[in-house]
Amino acid sequence: MIDKIVSSPLDALADIRDGATVMIGGFGTAGQPNELIDALIETGARELVIVNNNAGNGDAGLARLLALKRVRKIVCSFPRQADSHHFDALYRAGEIELELVPQGNLAERIRAAGAGIGGFFTPTGYGTALAAGKETREIGGRMYVLESPIHADYALIKAETGDRWGNLTYRMTARNFGPVMAMAARITIATVHEVVELGALDPETIVTPGVFVQRVVPVERVATTAGGFKRAA
Repeated sequence: MIDKIVSSPLDALADIRDGATVMIGGFGTAGQPNELIDALIETGARELVIVNNNAGNGDAGLARLLALKRVRKIVCSFPRQADSHHFDALYRAGEIELELVPQGNLAERIRAAGAGIGGFFTPTGYGTALAAGKETREIGGRMYVLESPIHADYALIKAETGDRWGNLTYRMTARNFGPVMAMAARITIATVHEVVELGALDPETIVTPGVFVQRVVPVERVATTAGGFKRAA
């Protein structure tokens, strides 16, 4: 019997090792799998390569992982915002490597990994420092840059509902990078707020099929205030 339900976030991440490449879903704090990030911190894994849209907000979650100096490199689109002080300090001190990727390129590079595409040409970044060292080609009178797929050892994502086979649905904008990250990682771990019986999910509403998910972790729903602080839902 296939049953991908894992009792806790820490159990789901028990096999992670130093140096792993970890994709973390979320657009800022929207759709960020906070429980899995906290568990990742608790594992003590170091020298991680993190793929995320941002580089942490405030002092919790991904920002805390950075502050603890567990991350060797981050691949993201928006490393700096008003509350990214931990990343700023590390980067200025030369203690973290940054690979800056335009947001559309980031999504497509992750999608390409999941789709088995060896690379793709895009006009985004041509003529800038982001194209340095990359192959360029003129296509139809326009210049393009060759971008490579981004693979990961783990993808940590936040879903809304799932079943024991790992089929997932998402809640509104919390969906963001989750579906493509699930396809691009060797092991995908998803938190869900509700586990339903097999067959309860309409196949037309399933966004991520269970074939892309290895572990499902039920978590309680936690609401946040406008300042990002947790409160009971």
